[in-house]
Amino acid sequence: MARRNEAERLYELTRMEREFWEKGIFPAGMDEVGRGPLAGPVVTASIIMPPEPLVEYVNDSKKVSEGRREKLAPILRETAVAFGTGWADEKEIDEVNILNATKTAFVRAYEKMGASCEHVFVDAVKGLDIPAKQHPLIHGDAISYLIAAASIVAKVERDAYMREMDALYPQYGFACNKGYGTAEHIAALREYGPCPIHRRSFIKNILEGV
Repeated sequence: MARRNEAERLYELTRMEREFWEKGIFPAGMDEVGRGPLAGPVVTASIIMPPEPLVEYVNDSKKVSEGRREKLAPILRETAVAFGTGWADEKEIDEVNILNATKTAFVRAYEKMGASCEHVFVDAVKGLDIPAKQHPLIHGDAISYLIAAASIVAKVERDAYMREMDALYPQYGFACNKGYGTAEHIAALREYGPCPIHRRSFIKNILEGV
């Protein structure tokens, strides 16, 4: 019963994809993670998945446990027709703002994919400088299998980086908060000041008067 329910869920999650797959068109899914944190990069992924086999338990990365994401990411990369990830670091975010940095990271992920595609499903963001027709979808990672797959690949890659940064800067708890503005993270910022991977444009109000 559980496996049948999962098959039904995946069938619904691939509703838009199947409209393209049935015509022999393989779109890419694109998503980002890390727009909101006070530290670290924004990371994007672009991925083309085949219609078969569908990878079980793919969903919006926020709805998938960390352990399951860690298991799914290599399966997705191995199953993918093509995939790429793109980063924009904290310095670039401070220089051009988070939206423009995210768009740049999306372009990098698309180019790194190394495969041309005519259509991309993107989670909400519009106007990317890529040679493909873009289909921006609000809450796309919850309604598109391809975007959900991209969200998992991007999330796992960024989380691994933030764990590395936690080893370098343990006082901020990056392994637990991944750079988001938790109470503990903000308290550490006020006590120790910023480290090199903090986004200065995001933390200036926090540090005023400190």
